[in-house]
Parts: sequence; structure tokens; C-alpha cells
Amino acid sequence: MAFFSLTQELAMDLGTANTIIINNDKIVVDEPSIVALDRKTEKLVAVGHEAKAMQGRNPENIRIVRPLRDGVIADFYAAEQMMRAMIKMASSERSWFTPQLRMVVCIPSGSTEVEIRAVRDSSEHAGGREVYMIYEPMAAAIGIGIDVEAPEGNMIVDIGGGTTEIAVISLGGIVSNKSIRIAGDDLTADVQEYMSSQHNIKVGERTAEEIKVKVGSALTNLEDAPADFIVNGPNRLSALPLAVPVSYQEIAHCIEKSISKIEAAVLNALEQTPPELYADIVQRGIWLAGGGALLRGLDKRLTNKIGIPFHIADDPLHAVARGTGIALKNCDKFSFLMR
Repeated sequence: MAFFSLTQELAMDLGTANTIIINNDKIVVDEPSIVALDRKTEKLVAVGHEAKAMQGRNPENIRIVRPLRDGVIADFYAAEQMMRAMIKMASSERSWFTPQLRMVVCIPSGSTEVEIRAVRDSSEHAGGREVYMIYEPMAAAIGIGIDVEAPEGNMIVDIGGGTTEIAVISLGGIVSNKSIRIAGDDLTADVQEYMSSQHNIKVGERTAEEIKVKVGSALTNLEDAPADFIVNGPNRLSALPLAVPVSYQEIAHCIEKSISKIEAAVLNALEQTPPELYADIVQRGIWLAGGGALLRGLDKRLTNKIGIPFHIADDPLHAVARGTGIALKNCDKFSFLMR
């Protein structure tokens, strides 16, 4: 038990799908961004994995909330409760005094002033005394190992749960960026809709997510094809049980529209890129980060479509969080951090 600890430093990747907290270069919290609240008292019942396990199975007196939608805070109270609980999880060391909390939090590059203020307020209410913010693609670039302050162009495509962030970075700043609200959640919704219309089977958000992970693909022709996934659920009309095998080609077909929108956004960001930086990007390639980077065949499809090589970051799920952790250590050095 520590008797006195002046400052505790935490880096938080506050994502639509997952929240990751880094303390002393270690991932101390990696939980789904979801909470369970008591309907009557509004008290926190569960958070993270525990709350996700309740999703779709909860009784009437418990409401399951995802506080973030499309990369921004949709439920202020639930977001604050979630952040408080996760900061508590990260603080393994008990002390007699409540330490001053210094935080760096990630935000989408297309955030408005109101959305930025909502993140700052939630962070302060959750105990943050000194709160810095960093744009997600900048954090992803740092996490990948790119020298963001060098006079050269690097392009990052960060496909998260709620937003896809596309940015060209040079000299410690974002030169051109595109933030679209088409990302992992939309692909999950596409799968849900497809299962309902094509197979007459009702699937929840969790099952649709599982289908996407098991047989999701951006290409209809894969060399290392996954086996068909059996989906169990009720018939939409008769409510009788159904077991439907789903192939990766079907999923590639059903998410085609959303993937095309991501492609169009990448092309749009490239159009806005100054020629000198464009030349750097063609030479170096484009980096993919975020959970969406794990979609089978996505890098190959984008490379073929755009004609610039796409590279998947090492451990793309944690690239943003790692970059936020590095930014936390360099608060005084990095001029692009926002107070």
C-alpha cells in the first residue's frame, strides 16, 4: 500500500467498441465500451466484458448502454460511469491520498468543438486533473512507430468501431484528413440486415459481430478461406429454430457497400494531399490500423483498387492505445497535444 502518490498517469483510447488504458507502458485495461445500469437507481451494475456478457440477456430492470456511438459520446452519464470504473480497474495501487490524474485521451480527427468538450468534461468528472487530447490517426501513427515530426508524408487509415479516420501526417501535424462514420459497427449492422433479409433469421448484435470475425472478408476470392460458420437463431416469421451455414463470400457481398464507402474516402483524402507528400505516400505505402484492419483481404483489395501498397500495422487493435501511451510520456515535447 502506497502512503503517498502525487500523480498517476494514464493513457486512454476511448473507443466506440473497446476502451484501452495504458499505465507505465503496460495495457492495464482492455474492455468493451459497454455498461450495465440499474434502471431505477441508475447505479452501475457491470462494465466491460461483464456487461457485454449480459447484452441481449438482460432483465427489464437492467439497461445495457454503449456510451459511445460513431466515435463520440452519445450518453454522457454512462460514459462518465464507464470511465470512472475503468480508471479504478487501472489503479491497482491503493493509496491513502487520491492521486492527481494526468490523462491523454484519444478523439476522432473529425470531432467538433462540442464533441471535444464532451470528452474533456467526462474525463475531468471521472477524476482527470490534467487532461490532454490527441487525434486518433496521430496516435495510431506514433503507435506504429512512425516519426510523426519528420518532414515526410505518411498516411494512416484507422478503422475503428464507430469511425474510419484517414489522415496524412507530416511535421507533427495532420495535413489532410477525412473522418467518416462508416466503420466496424456498420459492417456488423450490414451482417444483421443480410441475415434477416436473405436467410429469414433473427440475429443480435453480438452474433452478427461473431459472424463478421469468423467469416468476414473484403474479397469474394480468398486463398486461405475460412470454413462456413453455422448461425443458430429463430426464424423471423415462424419463430422456429434455424441453423444456417454462412460463407465468407456471402459476407463479402453483404458488406460491399460499406467497404466501397471506405475506399471512396481514402481516394478523397489522397486527392487533397499536396504533391510532395503524395510522392512520399506512394513510396512508403499506406498503414492500416484499428480492428477493421483485421478484416480478411482488406489490404489486398485496397492495394488493387488504389494502386498504392497497404500495410497492416503490427497488432492493429492496440496501435492507437500504444501511441497514446507514448504521447503521455512526451506531453511537454509534442506540440500537437490539445489541453
